Amino acid sequence: MADLSAFPITRRWPPRNPSVIQLYSLPTPNGQKVSIALEESGLPYEAHRVSFDANDQFTPEFLSLNPNNKIPAIIDPDGPGGRPLPLFESGAILLYLAEKTGRLVPADPWDRWQVVQWLMFQMGGIGPMFGQVGFFHRFAGREIEDPRPRQRYYDEARRLLRVLEGRLEGRDWIAGDYSIADIAICPWLRTLRDFYQAGEQVGWHELSRVPAWLDRFLARPAVQRGLAIPAAA
Repeated sequence: MADLSAFPITRRWPPRNPSVIQLYSLPTPNGQKVSIALEESGLPYEAHRVSFDANDQFTPEFLSLNPNNKIPAIIDPDGPGGRPLPLFESGAILLYLAEKTGRLVPADPWDRWQVVQWLMFQMGGIGPMFGQVGFFHRFAGREIEDPRPRQRYYDEARRLLRVLEGRLEGRDWIAGDYSIADIAICPWLRTLRDFYQAGEQVGWHELSRVPAWLDRFLARPAVQRGLAIPAAA
């Protein structure tokens, strides 16, 4: 059995089975990306809930794994060369899981880079911009009287959605077959529409391909399981 005692985070969240991947997360869009990828890949794992309400992400144990105090993060006890691998940043974790399993990313280099570029599109655009929409539309940013910051992020989210709408012409998935690119983007689409409830502000109902894509994604059994991981305490 693997020994993960060298990782301080395991003292706060003791593994039940240290031989499987340890996931430290919450069911936010970034967290859901990794739990869905794990469910899709079939890799055994344990999920540990990092409570923002309890400020778990600022504890020394969590910071020892991710100094950037963000979820998700993982430890794979069977990393490259058989060494335990700690890893943070959801995009990096998606790439790692895809390479480890040979699933959710194409083997052909040309096709692989199509997937990687759309993963980067999510990391650099969709995630940060949709997150700002949430802040200004649903959370504390609503109290800011100046409408310009709010409108800036509405407009940018609208633009990004139309990039996706154009890309999906004649396609079921964003980069060929179903891949980590879809897994990266679609949880943010769901959050924008359902949790932030900003569909009207970003022109959601003017779209046709993006909503249909999200519906295809949400119909997958592994996606349905992954959206609720880690379970509430």
